[in-house]
Amino acid sequence: MLRKTFFILISVITLSISLNAQEEDKGFELSKNLEIFSSVYKNLHLNYVDEINPGDLMKTAIDAMLAKLDPYTNYIPEANLEDAKLQLMGQYGGIGAVIHEKDGKVYISEPYQNLPADKAGFKAGDMIIEVNGQSAKDRTSDQVKEFLRGQAGSEIKLKVLRDGKEIEKTFIREEITLDNVPYYGIVGKDIGYIKLNEFTNGAANNVLNAFKELKNQNNDLKGLILDLRGNGGGLLSDAVNIVNMFVEKGQNIVSTKGKIVEKNQTFKTTFNPIDLNIPIVVLTDNLSASASEIVTGSLQDLDRAVIMGQRTYGKGLVQNIIPLTYNAQMKVTVSKYYIPSGRCIQAIDYSHRDEQGNPTNVPDSLKVAFKTKGGRTVYDGFGIEPDITIEPEYASPIIISIITKFLAFDFATEFVKQNPTIPSPKDFKITDEIYNQFVSFVKDKDYSYSTITERMLAELEDMAQKEKYSEEIDKSIEELKGKIENDKNNDFIKFKDDIKEILLSEIVVRYYYQKGRIEALLNLDKEVNKAIELLSNTKEYNKILGK
Repeated sequence: MLRKTFFILISVITLSISLNAQEEDKGFELSKNLEIFSSVYKNLHLNYVDEINPGDLMKTAIDAMLAKLDPYTNYIPEANLEDAKLQLMGQYGGIGAVIHEKDGKVYISEPYQNLPADKAGFKAGDMIIEVNGQSAKDRTSDQVKEFLRGQAGSEIKLKVLRDGKEIEKTFIREEITLDNVPYYGIVGKDIGYIKLNEFTNGAANNVLNAFKELKNQNNDLKGLILDLRGNGGGLLSDAVNIVNMFVEKGQNIVSTKGKIVEKNQTFKTTFNPIDLNIPIVVLTDNLSASASEIVTGSLQDLDRAVIMGQRTYGKGLVQNIIPLTYNAQMKVTVSKYYIPSGRCIQAIDYSHRDEQGNPTNVPDSLKVAFKTKGGRTVYDGFGIEPDITIEPEYASPIIISIITKFLAFDFATEFVKQNPTIPSPKDFKITDEIYNQFVSFVKDKDYSYSTITERMLAELEDMAQKEKYSEEIDKSIEELKGKIENDKNNDFIKFKDDIKEILLSEIVVRYYYQKGRIEALLNLDKEVNKAIELLSNTKEYNKILGK
């Protein structure tokens, strides 16, 4: 017994010495490489033939180093703190408007309702000429954005061009807080709908208040659609609190596990739920990420909601903001998320790279099966797979052209001039008369585009020339080109419904802002209608959840 104890003691001491030696080796490597880097940086400054900007050079070096890790570990210099604040808190000092760039000019795309630009009378389609005396000519939209942002409470002088006339106004910037919930309402018969755009500060309270209001509007609410499509995430605490509305107090929702064991945490529901019984459908797509996936995955793991749409992004990494010297910051990935079943939702393995240095997806062979609370099988390693998968609708080339060349946007600008008012978002429709006006509007505009078929045909033609088969097939290729061109001429008929939807979106937002746009498009939303159909069929809903 004494001998056994002796050998155990020796083993522990040996392991301790080995671990300490490893830590000392790592410390030496860190110190050595920092010294080498400092020497390189200093000698570049002293000896390089041209003048260099030390700050720019250092940021380039830091960004390149962090790029070897993952896209979420970032260096934030003091100059970029406003952008970081916007991403984290959904707040920034500015005028409250979206802008875009076209043909070397910058335009207001959308002033947000009751925010400074809107209250000052600026409209979508206004071309920005000057900001505080600084010309916007030949500026990018990002450069103009920097002019527009500033300390809340500071004065800004904005000059725009509208209908050939210059308009200049001086007004005050405000602290702009983006809406987490731009719209909620009753859809179908007795079904509540909440659109959640992001998880910035207050998201959980926004969802809670929306849900309470929906129940006040309809005492016999039969189901709830929580729309997380396009929601890139945000604050973990708000994600947990949103789940807490619908599951029991004390339930594990998400755990974080990283290198520093002492900082690992488990987040549980902490208050009594609002509604444990209402059927829920969560809508997702491949842009639903991070906090969206925590809400989606935990409601799925607890068999509390049916997930519908497309597989989520797969961002299961946790970042912390670490303050640096000179008011700089660093956002660092410190751990991974694990939802109630024990699975991790991370889809990309940044620790392993292919021969080109690109990160790889977790291979199917390494994906592990887990069980939901009710015994359904779910998998880790690729985001959240919906219970009901709906194939996404991909935009046709003509739709992409109309959007990217701002043709629908420009048409809406002209439409507003001729139509001071329109019916409510639910009642307004793009009639054939309006549609024909748009077709006439674009006749003398550049809406040229190439289809996938055309691009493949061009590759075939190029390959035929290289392989000296062109003489034999040139005639056939020309015939195909003619047929494709004739077919493209019918695209305004073939894709009429899709183009009408784009026009509806662009026109309604001019009169009723974001809320109106969402409301107008709901009836046309196939995934929302599919969710309404499921929530109206209790038997099918319960069958999916294994009840």
